[in-house]
Order: sequence, then C-alpha cells, then structure tokens
Amino acid sequence: MMTTSESNDSRAAVDGEIGILARRRIEAGIIAPIYKEMCGQIGVEKAEAILDAAIRQAAIKAGQAFAAKTPGGTTLRTFQELQDLWTQDDALVIEVTKATDVEFHYNVKRCRYAETYREMGLGHIGHLLSCNRDGVFCTGYDPRITLERSQTVMEGASHCDFKYRFHADAQGRGE
Repeated sequence: MMTTSESNDSRAAVDGEIGILARRRIEAGIIAPIYKEMCGQIGVEKAEAILDAAIRQAAIKAGQAFAAKTPGGTTLRTFQELQDLWTQDDALVIEVTKATDVEFHYNVKRCRYAETYREMGLGHIGHLLSCNRDGVFCTGYDPRITLERSQTVMEGASHCDFKYRFHADAQGRGE
C-alpha cells in the first residue's frame, strides 16, 4: 500500500499543463455566474442537467485528447500515469491499494477540489463540476476502462473509493 501526498509536477512541466486543481478553480469561476443565471431563468433542475451533460461531454473529449497523445496505445498502466495531473499541487491525498495491469484502486483521503468548491460557495454543485467527470473521462481515454465508486468526499464521505478496471476483452484504443 502506498500513500501519496506530494505532488509530482514532472509530467505537467513537460506537457506545459497547469494542474487540474488550478484549471477547475478557473472553470468554476466562469461557470458560477452562468449557472446562477440559468437557475434564475430555467430553474435549478434544468440548469444542473445542462451543466452535468456539458461537463460530461467535455470530460469524454479530454479523455480522448489524452489518449491521442499516448504513444503505443492506451492501457490501464498509461491511465495510471495520468494520476500525477490530478494530484499536482497537493490537490488529492491518495492511498493506492491496488495497481496492476487490470485493476487500479485507491482511496482519496483529502480532496482539495471539494475544499475549493466549498470555499467558492459552489459545494452544492461540486459533484457536477468534478466528480462526474471521473467515470466518463476514463471511458473517453479507453472504453475498456470502467470506474466503480460508492462514495465521495465531495458528497460528505470520509474518503472517495476509486476502483478502475480494465476489460481487455472489450473494444478500445489499445495497441
């Protein structure tokens, strides 16, 4: 079992990417007034549905873009290497419980994404802004990767329980 709390900026520095936490803060600052206006004009339920759909579509496209930059094809191991971008800037404190070619399990012990959204007054939609991206991002990256998660810090749990699985018999973007 391995605990990760230090950021690894090497991949981000090479790719010229800002950390995901910084990106989410910027996005949330832009989305917040749009979301508020949508709530006023069409109601909370419709506004959240639109936000949910738009962010899921963006996450799928982001996963596809990362896959396109992955030399040699995508696997669960190449997916695991992307984790540095999400933990950069100490955004997540994680405990990896399993990391194989077919399973990648970890628990998030601290989530600065949740903290950031709460600080911004957006905790009530934090799950839409971040958590709902996780399952569809991996599908965009490689349809053979699935996520099972029963709880999140964003929704008040003590930790998030991520369980990614690689289904080699399914069709995907691999070699």
